[in-house]
Order: sequence, then C-alpha cells, then structure tokens
Amino acid sequence: MVAELSANHNGNLERALASVRAAADSGVDAVKLQTFRPDTITIRSDRPEFIVPGQGPWAGRTLYDLYEEAHLPWEWHAPLFQEASRCGIIAFSTPFDHSAVDLLESLDAPGYKIASLELIDDDLIRHVASLKKPMIISTGMATLEEILHALTIARAAGAQDIVVLKCTSSYPAPDDSMHLVTLPALEAATGCLVGLSDHSMGTVASVVAVTLGACVIEKHFTLSRAEGGVDSHFSLEPEELVQLVDQVRRTRQMLGEVRFGPGAADGETVVFRRSLYAVADIAPGEVLTRENVRSIRPGHGLSPMYLELVLGRRATRTIAHGTPIDWVHITT
Repeated sequence: MVAELSANHNGNLERALASVRAAADSGVDAVKLQTFRPDTITIRSDRPEFIVPGQGPWAGRTLYDLYEEAHLPWEWHAPLFQEASRCGIIAFSTPFDHSAVDLLESLDAPGYKIASLELIDDDLIRHVASLKKPMIISTGMATLEEILHALTIARAAGAQDIVVLKCTSSYPAPDDSMHLVTLPALEAATGCLVGLSDHSMGTVASVVAVTLGACVIEKHFTLSRAEGGVDSHFSLEPEELVQLVDQVRRTRQMLGEVRFGPGAADGETVVFRRSLYAVADIAPGEVLTRENVRSIRPGHGLSPMYLELVLGRRATRTIAHGTPIDWVHITT
C-alpha cells in the first residue's frame, strides 16, 4: 500500500511532513514522492504545444508553470525520508532524470518508480536499473510492445525485482477507462508481479485490482481536497485512505487460497449439518433400519451419503439413542 504524496504538499514543507505522518497513521507501507525540477522535465515556453489542453483543473497552464508549482524542492527530500523512517514506513520516489536519481541515491533510497509517461525513456530506465534496486514501472499510455521493451532495457541493465503497474493516464480516470481485467494479462505477458496505480475516484478500483492479482496499490493522497493542490481533486483524504487500506487488506485476506471443504471458521457450524444417528436404542447384533437410524442434525456422525451402506448391517455393540453412527458400530 503506497500513498502518493505527489504535488499535494502545496509548497509547504510542514504540510508535506504532516502528510507523511497521516499516511503512516492510515496503515500504508510506504509514501512515494516525485523528484524533478521544472527545468529538468520541460522548458519555459508559452507555445501552444506547451500548454495543457482540455477542460480539467490543469487546462490552460503551461507545463513549466504547472511543474514549478508541483515540484518537491531538493532540500525537502532528506527530512521527508527521515520522517517516514521515524514513522516506520518506507519512503521512495519517482525520479525524472539522472540528477534526481543522484539525489535519491544520496538518501539511500530503497527502490525506484518509473512513471507511466517516462516508460519510453530508455536512458532513465537503464540508469535506474543499473543500481540493481527494486523497481516499480507504471504503464499508463504504453503499448504492450513499449512495456516489454522497457522491461528488456531494465533487465539488461541489472534490474531483477520489478513490479509492473496497470495505470490509466487520466486525472481523474473515468471508471470505463480502467480496464482492470488487463492485470492478469499484464502479469502473464511480463512475467512480473503486477499492481495498480489508481487515478480513479474512490476506492473500488483498488479493491477490484487486488482480486485480479495486484500486489501493489498506489493511490494519491492529500490532507484536504478543500485546501487545493495540483493533484488534490483525485486524491484521497486521510479518513478515506484508512478505509482503502482496510478494504484492500480485508480483500486480500478474503481471497485466501484455493480450498474446498470445512475450514477453521466452520467448526461450530457442524451442529447444523446432517449425519447418521441412532434414533432408538440398538442392541448388539440388531439390524440397522430406517426406524433406528436416521439422517439428522448435528453433523458428528457418518455422512448421509452412506445411509444405504449402513442399512441392513448389524450393530457390533450397544448403540444408545442419540449416538452418532460410526463404522466401528456396524459389521463390515
């Protein structure tokens, strides 16, 4: 369970630190940051292609302006990593260039995520993979060919522990854009563990993803949507994150393993199951009949499926009324 802080720090270190604490209190395993500077991810330009299109909350802004507001200052990383450690959770990040990787390495980052939209950046993937640390690779807009190519680059550079995340690169992602049934196919095609980077509203998609094999769930998180922020409109608040963690963990527990027959939780229910019982006193040598043996509740005797085998045989000993019938009671 990964809480994605992203740009929801709102330019305030104390808010970012409080977010780490709130994420830890929710029960997540990790908090994830994003490490870039506006100059390393784009250039300052107001040409049309550098302006965010559409009708969403980012529409009309230049890429540079958006990333300037969203970026996490370099000097904040160390205190955020330290706060996560103090809270007993993992901190890691998504680097967007070599300088970001260098910063994160100086903090002994335990692993790295490649963002969906960076999956086509062979140079970045190769550099991260060469560190031989666990990698999470999000897929977003990538075709299967692009995903397999990225994995080939990562493995050739030394990466071994890789989780691939299904992701819809829409913020928020409409329900009908999630296509979660892709998860088993993604696992089969890549040979990797899979998960979900969930940009949908609410918690349903993450729970469904777990039923389809997801072992990592990443969800954007904010202290308060009402206080705004670049990614706040599709992020969970603390109470919702607590619910998500609980729902996902319960779902995983409920999935369990392939099993038939009674389990540990069924022990008391045997009182409501039928079995064969003596419904009259039966003397040694007496024939078992439908008058002295019946299928009744509880279920401590032989299964009713053996009734025809039991009838007509003789008792090997006295069988008192109310005794569950067992093979030792009858002749073979």
